Amino acid sequence: MNLDSLTISETQNDSSSITGKSDDSVYWSVAEVQSLLDTPFNDLIYRAQSIHRQHHDANGVQLSTLISVKTGGCPEDCGYCPQAARYHTGVDNQDMLSLDEVVSAAAAAKANGASRFCMGAAWRGPKQRDMDKMTEMVRAVKSLGMETCATLGLLKPGQAQQLGDAGLDYYNHNLDTAPEFYEEIITTRQYQDRLDTLQQVRNAGINVCCGGIVGMGETRLSRAGLIAQLANLNPYPESVPINHLVQVQGTPLYGTAALDPLEFVRTIAAARITMPKAMVRLSAGRQEMSDAVQALCFLAGANSIFYGDKLLTTGNPETDRDRALLDKLGLHAL
Repeated sequence: MNLDSLTISETQNDSSSITGKSDDSVYWSVAEVQSLLDTPFNDLIYRAQSIHRQHHDANGVQLSTLISVKTGGCPEDCGYCPQAARYHTGVDNQDMLSLDEVVSAAAAAKANGASRFCMGAAWRGPKQRDMDKMTEMVRAVKSLGMETCATLGLLKPGQAQQLGDAGLDYYNHNLDTAPEFYEEIITTRQYQDRLDTLQQVRNAGINVCCGGIVGMGETRLSRAGLIAQLANLNPYPESVPINHLVQVQGTPLYGTAALDPLEFVRTIAAARITMPKAMVRLSAGRQEMSDAVQALCFLAGANSIFYGDKLLTTGNPETDRDRALLDKLGLHAL
């Protein structure tokens, strides 16, 4: 059944979804998440903040840094991505960074207060020669005392275990959107491909970092479908990045109607309520957000940001601006 064919009235038949569920193993239907998103804003934020305080430091925010270890030239057709080789976005295909470059960047990130370092690569999936380099990078960054994360695309059998053996803490592989909206965004890989990679990560004993992107022209019901899909993973991800589409000229999604900022905040709140113990990461798109919107996101349960001047190839609020915002809100780094 197509999620977008449901009517609002069909999603409002379970009052338990208004207050949320304390049992983090309970199944969330799309209708229940839709009902959450439809809740009056004050009630929704109150519930999300209440759940957040039960499981997390109310004023703590983890600072993460993301670096592109291999940029551009990706064969996929993700409609949002400036690194796809088929789109003309001004992003050139670059060779993989050296170990020294990555370690230097990680050390600088740690010196600036980041406790988590994520390494991303633009390819469909890594070859074995790439894995040899990546495991070396993971070990080196881990030796600095930082939490490590990698996002390398689809994994082949055995590759997740190699990363786990190297000490990788988290593997990021986003679902991007609801299953029913997926083919509007990507055609070169299937939804099941993403789920298969996540299962390999779980089997290797690595924590899962998995979220999505909103503002791609989807409906509220599709956003509910994404959150339900994430919340019903068994177990749900330890880390849930919620990205706001960064529109890049040359990509198919450039020119998409902008998402209302309060709808983004609602999505953060729904993620917190349905996945109470997860780190909800306020990810791409912060450069376009006002301080007030970001503050609402923290109130709604976001407790991690990507810290620095760039997210892979797109801009991110500068370090000084982030420090000023956290100071203004009385928030501290975890």
